[in-house]
Amino acid sequence: MAPNTPAGSPAQTAGSQTLARGLRALEILAEAGSPISIARLSEELGVHRSNTYRLLRTLEDHRFAIRDDAGLIRLGPRIAALAHGVAPHLNTAAAPVLTELAHDLGMTAFLTVLDAGDIVTLASVEPGNVDASIARNPGVRHPWDRGAPGHAIESTLSPAEREAALGGPEASPAALEARALGYALSESEVIDGVTSIAVPLRIPGEPPAAVAIVHFRLPESVDAVAARLHRAAREVLASYR
Repeated sequence: MAPNTPAGSPAQTAGSQTLARGLRALEILAEAGSPISIARLSEELGVHRSNTYRLLRTLEDHRFAIRDDAGLIRLGPRIAALAHGVAPHLNTAAAPVLTELAHDLGMTAFLTVLDAGDIVTLASVEPGNVDASIARNPGVRHPWDRGAPGHAIESTLSPAEREAALGGPEASPAALEARALGYALSESEVIDGVTSIAVPLRIPGEPPAAVAIVHFRLPESVDAVAARLHRAAREVLASYR
């Protein structure tokens, strides 16, 4: 704030609004899953295109967003550095485990955490040994009650933890099923036509987490995939420092 600028002044309010829009723009780009147009970004932000251009230039200057040859916008490389700074010990422990998991299963492997009622992708690895895979960008978030990672995470919460994090003590039917099976399975809950399998990961001092995969179709042996995910979760826990 400039010297002698009173709290709640128009300058402070405008600055806060610009920051909020910039953060929302990053969320929109993360949630999109693929590059989007300036028109779509403007529409989702609810502001005129000229305002979006000014905002985008600032994000580009700091490499938080970039545009491709077609003028479409996606997250920039600086986002990866920020994502690595979130739960850095968990990120470090998970990175090699997710890489091996993605290669072994030929599916995108990712780590999620519970954050303010949302499930947030913390790290993701696409397999390099298949023709096509599903991108899962770090920072993508969706409501806790949709998708296998959310069900797996919820299955580990005590009534008190669930009350504090999700607003009520009673576990959902999906969480109860995940608790009974030891894993959660979802089909088309977050993205139409996409299947996910997840197992919980609890590490003291870290937010409730889940190790998961996404794939175009249901694997032939769900139990085998779940067993491999449990092994990955144990490996993350063992290498956590």
